[in-house]
Order: sequence, then C-alpha cells, then structure tokens
Amino acid sequence: MNASARRIAILGAPLVAALALAACGGKKGELVVDDAVGVTALRDPCPRVGIPDYTGDVTVFTDPARTDSAAIDIEATITNLRAQCSDGAKLQSVASFDVLARRSSKVGARRVELPYFSTVVRGGNVVVAKRVGKVVIDFADGQDRATGRAQAGADVDKAEASLPEEIVKRISRKRRAGDEDAAVDPLSQPEVKAALARANFELLVGFQLTEAQLQYNVRK
Repeated sequence: MNASARRIAILGAPLVAALALAACGGKKGELVVDDAVGVTALRDPCPRVGIPDYTGDVTVFTDPARTDSAAIDIEATITNLRAQCSDGAKLQSVASFDVLARRSSKVGARRVELPYFSTVVRGGNVVVAKRVGKVVIDFADGQDRATGRAQAGADVDKAEASLPEEIVKRISRKRRAGDEDAAVDPLSQPEVKAALARANFELLVGFQLTEAQLQYNVRK
C-alpha cells in the first residue's frame, strides 16, 4: 500500500477503488463482460467488505507511556470477517466478525470492551457513513484467551451501486476485428472508470485506535 492509501486507511476510508469482483452476496452479478472484449468479469453491486491496513489488531498496555512487551495487557485481532447481502431497492449488507483476544494475566474473571468502527465508502475515497461500536470480550478465571463477536452493517441504494445502462452497453458491446476501437479496453476509458468508481461501495471494519495504538501497529 502506498503512503496516501495508508493515510486513507487511517481515516477509515477504503484501501482500493476497483471493479467489484465477487462481493458479499454470493449472487450472480449485474454485468458479465464478454470474452470478445478481452476481459471476463463478474460485478456484484453489493458492498465489498474488508479491513483497512493497520486496523485489524489492537494492543493495550498497562502503562500508556510504555510500548515494551512486558507492559502488554491485552492483544486482540479481528478475524473471520464475512458478509451477507440482501438484494432489493436497498442493498443491506451485514458483516460479522470474531475478535480473538489474549491477556497477560490469567487471574480472575474479566470483561474487556474494545471499540471498533464500521465505515461505508464510495468510489474509493468518499466516506458515506461511519459508526463506532464496542465488542465485548469475557475472560474466565484462569484463562488468558477469549473470543468476542460483533457485527457491522451498511444500507446502500441499489440504483447508486449499479452501472448506468449506457456504460453497461459500452463495456459489453462485442467488438470485431477491423472496428476502430477493437483494440481498446473499454474498462480503460475515463468515463467507464469513473462510472465504476461511483458505483463501487465498500464496508470497512477495524479497531477504533488511538494515534499511539495506530503508530504501534505501523511500527511492528
């Protein structure tokens, strides 16, 4: 990831703006680009789900002034991120995930609440919505590992996540040898790329980190 994309991830925006391939719904996508064009792709209008760089882990220290291993209190990681998408006028995407946590001390039962964010991003850099929640981790007495579970959701207008008919026709039109634009990849055309970006939505999930926690993740 380049420097600007890392900064976007820090702000809770997306990692990549691209043609959405096999998003969350498990359904047939809205567009198949014909082999005659030179590209075969399946596009699903459902939001893609992901974890921005450096936000999938969190480390909590017993002393905020320390970052050495002896001062680690809690370590946690987001895993098993998966999504379901309900079709309709509104695309309702629900992402569920597990948080695997480890504590340094096994003494006593303990409940820990870790904040996480969910962000809906359009076109690679426009934050449409952001929510902050908490995942609860319950450690039993004598155990140093525990798992928490949480969900995040996104509601997207299907019309906004779908390509305009004119763009679909331009992409899927069969081209024959001798045509003026036979060798031109339609996905490289500025108007097509812009339409694909506008129709691309992402649901991004990560820990809501402090600046110090983020910098620790970047360094390690």
